[in-house]
Amino acid sequence: MYRSHNCGELNASHINTEVTLAGWVQKSRDKGFMNWVDLRDRYGITQLIFDEGRSEKSVFELAKTLGREFVIQVKGTVIEREAKNKNMTTGDIEILVTELNILNASLTPPFTIEDETDGGEDIRMKYRYLDIRRNPVKNNLMFRHKVAMEVRKYLSDLDFCEVETPYLIKSTPEGARDFVVPSRMNEGQFYALPQSPQTFKQLLMVGGMDKYFQIVKCFRDEDLRADRQPEFTQIDCEMAFVEQEDILNIFEGLTRHLLKEIKGVEVEKFPRMTYEHAMKTYGNDKPDIRFGMEFGELNEVAKSKDFPVFNAAELVVGIAVPGAGSYTRKEIDALIDWVKRPQVGASGMVYVKCNDDGTYKSSVDKFYDQSDLSNWAKTTGAQSGDMIFVLSGPADKTRSQLSALRMEVATRLGLRKPTEFAPLWVVDFPLLEFDEESGRYHAMHHPFTSPKPEDMHLLETNPGKVRANAYDMVLNGNEIGGGSIRIHDKATQQLMFKYLGFTEEEAKAQFGFLMDAFQFGAPPHGGLAFGLDRLVAILGGQETIRDFIAFPKNNSGRDVMIDAPSIIDESQLKELHIKLDVV
Repeated sequence: MYRSHNCGELNASHINTEVTLAGWVQKSRDKGFMNWVDLRDRYGITQLIFDEGRSEKSVFELAKTLGREFVIQVKGTVIEREAKNKNMTTGDIEILVTELNILNASLTPPFTIEDETDGGEDIRMKYRYLDIRRNPVKNNLMFRHKVAMEVRKYLSDLDFCEVETPYLIKSTPEGARDFVVPSRMNEGQFYALPQSPQTFKQLLMVGGMDKYFQIVKCFRDEDLRADRQPEFTQIDCEMAFVEQEDILNIFEGLTRHLLKEIKGVEVEKFPRMTYEHAMKTYGNDKPDIRFGMEFGELNEVAKSKDFPVFNAAELVVGIAVPGAGSYTRKEIDALIDWVKRPQVGASGMVYVKCNDDGTYKSSVDKFYDQSDLSNWAKTTGAQSGDMIFVLSGPADKTRSQLSALRMEVATRLGLRKPTEFAPLWVVDFPLLEFDEESGRYHAMHHPFTSPKPEDMHLLETNPGKVRANAYDMVLNGNEIGGGSIRIHDKATQQLMFKYLGFTEEEAKAQFGFLMDAFQFGAPPHGGLAFGLDRLVAILGGQETIRDFIAFPKNNSGRDVMIDAPSIIDESQLKELHIKLDVV
């Protein structure tokens, strides 16, 4: 037995108990006649004491050779600690060591294994197995486990059955690039790694499983950012004989359950917002509603004056920033520079200060009088002491730019509090979106999403106006989940493929197995998938998912710890019948 207790459980009730502990040396303090060592494991830290007068000479001398991160086992007696540490759960006691075994020595770590480390991200990713020993990373992984367990408990209590689906599947167009896997046994043919288990969960409904879920890896070969990895984890769910309202209620319940059990937060209100309203009012389909700053469209009150920039614009739109009337010119100029960055792309910004005395001071006073600016304030909801920021240009582009500005200003004002949670359903998404490059419509979600029955007649005449039976769960300005009611009959699915530009032969080649299944009594069904990585990060008070993944990739999609992806041996390529054409 390597240990009788862990390093986080001993306290004053264990005094005079003989114990055996094992773990890593956090640090040691050698005072010549006395040596203290902090021993660490996953559960905590316990202080060891080696006393020249009370320890055997061999044990005392061996303790002097211990370095940081040595793996050791000790036996000894729990004694009362003279200088107690109230910041440690084991701070009332220490172990008077009688036996010491060095289980494994350690090189000096490349960074300190402390909560506040001196290691940069690159070096910590290279030595991720050391980084995991640090409390912030370890606690994030344990937090992720807790969330996953609560998800499994909630869904299992509602009679959902967890079913695994394959990782080696057929490549299908779902909006992102597939990772492909060559088949040695089938020359010239390839598997794809699933972007989601979409078709399989639908087939499980055809198979009568009724309520399915899976916490599953998905893969997309796309550009990365802070909240995206090439492999990510979904809480994937599907149900038969349901309508949209059934699904919203169940997964609203799951979100409410997680907030209560994980964060101790009670959230009763889950507002619903149409996609159209979200885009018009917030400039994106995942609005953060923890704060206001709703868009005010100013075309009627800002055009037809002598300001050519606004007159030429498709849309003039602004937000009222609370309390920002005190901004200095330097602060305003910094925001103007911010919106001009290539990542945002605005050509400039107009501002209006709402003075405490009810007057207005703007960057366009030459063109607009106090009455005009008062109308701007009414339209944006600005009060005395606020600042109005206005952008103009093409409608969609300008809304997107103002949305980015809204989030940036909210961050600077401290309005995006990680301890506050504001969930939201966004519904009535467009079924299709037009792609200028290809000159045809694409499915906004995926080709199995059901159109709203009342919009079916528009497929022929105005396909861009057809609404989908689709919904997204948004939490604090992040999409944490999305889903839809699915098409469950062959005729409608064939019609959808037609409007997406598939020939009958292409549809059969890609999805013939699903179309065949629909002929054998497919029930009405629908579902939803949560992004576990993003959900855990937001519940953990962050928006970057990397620290909640045990072994993440960097922004280039590389695992710098194991150096992957990497070149494979020529003999393997030959066996797979692959010849590289490297420029």
